[in-house]
Amino acid sequence: MTNNDILRRIRYAFDFKDKEVVEIFAQADVTVTLEQVAGWMKRDEDDAFVKMNSIELSSFLNGLINHKRGRREGEQPVPESQLSNNMVFQKLRIALNLKAEDILEILELADFRLSKHELSAFFRKPENKHYRQCKDQILRNFLLGVQRKLRPEDMSDYDA
Repeated sequence: MTNNDILRRIRYAFDFKDKEVVEIFAQADVTVTLEQVAGWMKRDEDDAFVKMNSIELSSFLNGLINHKRGRREGEQPVPESQLSNNMVFQKLRIALNLKAEDILEILELADFRLSKHELSAFFRKPENKHYRQCKDQILRNFLLGVQRKLRPEDMSDYDA
């Protein structure tokens, strides 16, 4: 999944307007414009499409954590320049304050089953022997499950 695709899916699941996306970036002490957000939301084949880099997505996710959980004291986390699906999944887990059982329930909403053991492997450090790389399919199903949980009235699945 591209960074733009992840942002579009999160925006859709939470029903954020462009202005709210700008405000979430501000929660991470990052200034973006409505024009930047509009460019990131465009389809890849659109001439106005702007590719989002990992630092920008990481900043958004850090802002989402602050937005949902409150800003922590002291220095804010530095946005990562390389962002893996595991890191995106972890940041979403923190922002939504989810436990393993909650994540498994959300995945079930997308008709995707995973064991608790398989899930825990995604949140381990890469050097751990039980670490497992989170594939696009798993992150996509998690975001679909979040969408179905937050927007149950809108059963048309977002497919960016």
